[in-house]
Amino acid sequence: MEVIHVPVMLREVMEMLSPKEGGIYIDATLGLGGHAEEILKNVKACTLIGIDRDEEAIKIAEERLRRFRLSHSMYFMKESFSSMSKAAEALGYRAVDGILLDLGVSTLQLKAGGKGFSFLKDEPLDMRMDKSQRLTAGEVVNKYPEKRLADIIYQYGEERFSRRIARAIVNTRNKKPITSCVELAEIITKAVPGRGKTHPATRTFQALRIEVNKELEELERAINSGGMPLKGSHQKGCSVLSQKNL
Repeated sequence: MEVIHVPVMLREVMEMLSPKEGGIYIDATLGLGGHAEEILKNVKACTLIGIDRDEEAIKIAEERLRRFRLSHSMYFMKESFSSMSKAAEALGYRAVDGILLDLGVSTLQLKAGGKGFSFLKDEPLDMRMDKSQRLTAGEVVNKYPEKRLADIIYQYGEERFSRRIARAIVNTRNKKPITSCVELAEIITKAVPGRGKTHPATRTFQALRIEVNKELEELERAINSGGMPLKGSHQKGCSVLSQKNL
C-alpha cells in the first residue's frame, strides 16, 4: 500500500525553520518524510537527522528521500524524540540550526493494517508507535483500574463523559476481554449520549494513544532535558506542531 504524507502547516513550518545552506536540521518525528523532503528541497546542501520510533516509517522515508543523497548528508535513526540530543551527539553534532516536532498519529499509522490506531478498523487494540515496547492499548483497556482509565480519557482526550465510558469498559471487560478497535468503539458509542459531528470514540482513542506512547512525557523530556541546543542566541527554527487526527 502506497501511503503519501501531506505535511501540515507546511508554509508556516518552512518560515519558522528558514533552512539555510550548510545547516543542520533534526526532524525528530520523521514519519513518512513529508516535512523532511521540503527542508531538503529548500537548500542545495544541508544535514538532515531523521528520527522516528516507527521502523516501518523510517524505511519509507529513506526511500522517499534517497534522491537527495548526492547533495545532502542524511541520517536516519530509530529513537524517540526525547532522545534527539543523544542521537545527534552520537553522530558528532552538539548543536543544530533547527528542530521539528510534528506530534500525533501519522498517516501510515492510521492507514496501515494491524497497528490498532483507528476505531474504524476491526484489528487488535495496539496503538504502539514502537512495536518493541510492551504496553499496548489492549493492556490499558483491560487492566487499568476504572478511576485511572477515566482520568486518562478525561485528561488526554478532554472527554466529558470519561467516567461513563470507563465504567462501560470495565463492565464489559469483567465479562470478557476487549480485544478489537471496533469492539471498543461500539462500547464507547453506547456509553455516550447523542451524536455530534465527530465519532463518539475519537477522544477516547486519542487519549489511549497518548497514554500508550507516553507522548506528553516524551515531549516534556524533549523540552526539559532531551532537546538539542540550537546555534545562536535565540530559538528561531524550533517548530512544534500538534496533529491530533484519528
